[in-house]
Amino acid sequence: MNIIDIINKKRLGLELTYEEISYAIMGFVNEEIPDYQISSLLMAIVLNGMSDKETFDLTEVMLNSGEKISLNKVEGNVVDKHSTGGVGDKVTLVLAPLLASCGTKIAKMSGRGLGFTGGTIDKLESIPGFETTMNFDEFINQVNSIGVAVIGQMNNLVPADKKIYALRDVTGTVESIPLIASSIMSKKIASGADKIVIDVKVGNGALINTIDKARELSKMMIKIGKKYNKEVVCILSDMNSPLGNSIGNALEVIECIETLKGNGPKDLTGLVILLASYLISMDKGVSLDDAKLMTIQSIRNGNAYNKFVEFVNAQKGNINEIKVSDKVFSIKSPKTGFICEIDALALGNIVKKIGGGRINKKDKIDYTVGVVLSKKIGDYVVENEELAKVYLNKKDLVLNEIINCFKIENSVGKINPLIKEIIK
Repeated sequence: MNIIDIINKKRLGLELTYEEISYAIMGFVNEEIPDYQISSLLMAIVLNGMSDKETFDLTEVMLNSGEKISLNKVEGNVVDKHSTGGVGDKVTLVLAPLLASCGTKIAKMSGRGLGFTGGTIDKLESIPGFETTMNFDEFINQVNSIGVAVIGQMNNLVPADKKIYALRDVTGTVESIPLIASSIMSKKIASGADKIVIDVKVGNGALINTIDKARELSKMMIKIGKKYNKEVVCILSDMNSPLGNSIGNALEVIECIETLKGNGPKDLTGLVILLASYLISMDKGVSLDDAKLMTIQSIRNGNAYNKFVEFVNAQKGNINEIKVSDKVFSIKSPKTGFICEIDALALGNIVKKIGGGRINKKDKIDYTVGVVLSKKIGDYVVENEELAKVYLNKKDLVLNEIINCFKIENSVGKINPLIKEIIK
């Protein structure tokens, strides 16, 4: 068996065996197969897809590439949430402390940015001092003591995914349902939670851009979950415009703080409450309506924000020292009318271009840059009124590029609902 034969087999659209998938993936993990050959295999998978069996086998190989976590030492149930990634998606930073404030424990391992989408760990690391690594005992103890911990992927947990994830980000092999499904589910299964809600983003600012592909991905992840006795619910949410108003790491953290205080954007707040309601309902066996009431009350009475402060302090962060660039430029509307479209993909790429994301694996992120929308889809704007603010440190300005992300017409047109579908 050799990697070139495996690459050629998949290039021709043929089904790989478990042994061939294991040979390729574990060879890469053990540094016996170079990244350029795995990149070639990944591209063949992107172009030709994988059968259900291949996807199950890939998940199994990745799951067994390292250790698995047992959450038996956590008192009570533990839930988990995942997002397929989108522009302005900062849900975890609001959802995790909100769940903990309602008595539902969440032990979460999150990733870094992938492609044009931001990563939860990058956002958390924009909080000065915040530690995204800890050993397993510390992780469990924190979940038991305050109900929430969010860390990066442990080195010995699904190492195959960690290496492939970083490679996909810089080789144009992000958008593949088998690769996305196996990546998400291998981590979720290894992380130990039995009840999982997955926020499947759909639109031009997401990794999945059509409803059909989103349904396909959701059904595949639910199938994988059932194989491992995991309860999985997929919520398909719109990502044709950015979620919330802020794009960029520190700016998004600031928006999360305001959301936990009850002052957040309607779309972000609504999505968080929906996800939290499902997870609390699954955890406590209560109705969705009762779970929703719990989340709303926790935001209103300050418990959710207080839990966020406790969570950040537990991981050595200091929210009082969050910094954003002091070079702020106002983007003005070229005409009067209604905002009909906001190009989330273009905005995500602009933020990456100005330093808010990675182009190469080892790129260092500038946490202080980004874009904050002053207007959303459906809003009326007059000529020369502010559309957005851009926070820059680099000299190359992108002001005209940002203006081009807004489509302004004489009438509102169709506005997509935030929640497209719920699949169980």
